Amino acid sequence: MTTTLGTASASPGEIDTGRLEVGETRDGSPFSLPVAVVNGAEPGQTLYMQAASDGDELNGVGVLNHVVPQLDPAALSGTILLVGIVNYHAFQVAEHRNPIDDTKMNRTYPGNESGTSSERIAHETFQVARRADLILDLHQGSTSRMIDEVRIRCGKRHRLHDACLELAQAFGVECGHILDQKGPEGQLARAAPGEGIPTVDPELGGAVGWNESSIRKGVAGVFNVLRHYDFLEGDAEFTRQTRATGFEQYGAPAGGLVRFGPDLGDRVTAGETLFTITSPFGEPKATVTADTDGIFWRTRRLPQVATGEYVCSVGTDIDTITHA
Repeated sequence: MTTTLGTASASPGEIDTGRLEVGETRDGSPFSLPVAVVNGAEPGQTLYMQAASDGDELNGVGVLNHVVPQLDPAALSGTILLVGIVNYHAFQVAEHRNPIDDTKMNRTYPGNESGTSSERIAHETFQVARRADLILDLHQGSTSRMIDEVRIRCGKRHRLHDACLELAQAFGVECGHILDQKGPEGQLARAAPGEGIPTVDPELGGAVGWNESSIRKGVAGVFNVLRHYDFLEGDAEFTRQTRATGFEQYGAPAGGLVRFGPDLGDRVTAGETLFTITSPFGEPKATVTADTDGIFWRTRRLPQVATGEYVCSVGTDIDTITHA
C-alpha cells in the first residue's frame, strides 16, 4: 500500500522525500517541513522519527542525514516516517526557541491546530507521530556540554514505561546512559505514550554545531532499533547501561569564571568539588560540592557566569540495567 506524508509518497519497496506544509510566514507565503517516507517491501510496524524541534539542536538532523541514505526499502519490513526539521523558524536563525512566538517547541505537544505558531507545528507533526508504533524524538543538550544519553519521559508509573525503557535500551546501545525521569508537560515523549506509543527522547551530546561522535552513536542507535523491532533482519545488540532517575542542577553562588573538577560522565561522590569560581585573575571566589553521589552529566559551555546562573547538572539515584 502506498504511504504518503505531505508531498512524499512511496509504494512498498520505495523511498520518497517531500514537504509538509504547516503554515505561512509573515509575508503570507507558505512554509513547509522536510519529510521522508521509507516504505518497506514487506509489512510491519511504523517508526516515526523527528529532529530539531529545538532549532539549534543539530545532531538529530545529522543522524537522519546519515541514516536515510543507508536505508534500503527493499530490505525493510514496515514503514519509517520522518520529519527532518520540526522547528522551521528557529532552525533558520540557529536559535533554540521559535522566534515567531518565543516558545520552546518541545513544550507544546500535542499542539493546537488553531493555536500559536509552535502549537500549530506541534499539532501537524503530532498527527504524523500518531500513525506510528514507535517514536524517536531526536534532541541534544542545546548549547550545553552533555553526555550522550536517552531520556524516558513518561514516568515510572505510566503503563508504557517498560516499553519505553526497552526502546531506550535498544537506541542507547552506544550512548550508555539513560535518564529515566518524568518530563515536563508538552514534551512529545510525554504526550505520545498517552496515545499508546512508546517514545523516547535521545539527547545526543550537546554544545554548538554538528558533533560526529554523537551523530555516529545516534545512527548506531537507529539501526539497532530497526533490528530489534524487526524492521531489518539481524540481531540487535544490548549492553549494560547506567540509569539515573534523579537530576540535580547547580547554579553559581558568585560571578566569575568556572573551573570544573570532574569530566563529563565521571562518577562523583557527595562532598566532592564540582566546580570553583575565580576572578579574571584566578583568585578563588567560591567552591561548589556535590550534594549526593551521581554522574557528572551536563555543564554550561562557556566559563563566565553571573550570580545564580546555571553551571552544571548531576544525574543521581544511579543503577545499572541490562536488557531482559
